Amino acid sequence: MLERVASLLKEKGLWIATAESCTGGLIGHKLTNIPGSSEYFKGGVISYGNEVKMKLLGVKEETLKKYGAVSEQTAREMAEGVKKLMDVNIAIATTGIAGPGGGTETKPVGLVYAALAHDDGVIVKKFVFNGAREENKESFANAALNILLEYHEG
Repeated sequence: MLERVASLLKEKGLWIATAESCTGGLIGHKLTNIPGSSEYFKGGVISYGNEVKMKLLGVKEETLKKYGAVSEQTAREMAEGVKKLMDVNIAIATTGIAGPGGGTETKPVGLVYAALAHDDGVIVKKFVFNGAREENKESFANAALNILLEYHEG
């Protein structure tokens, strides 16, 4: 999958950046595991805390208060914010609950919102996985990268 992502970005001359909360930099790590990643990856923000989401990414305080850090709205604003901050064509954002704690009845452990901001708008998808913490983080990162592939491959 990573080779396909890298090829796609290089072929189309696209730049990507990441805004990661629950994945803690894993998407950026994956993107930079491919040789030549400096041709398409500009950088990322690990915005684990709400203050970073607001100060660096421009997530609105009202969004966090009304919907929470783990929400479609926050993921959308994170992706839009890092796209603008890094001046890229595409941005990926993740916000979720990796576990083992932190879940609620309405927001269970394994919940993630992954967003893809592109020049024509934002796609946000919700997923729920049920692995252990590291498995969930891996699943979260792969789900976000799959959104990118689906968008560009039709």
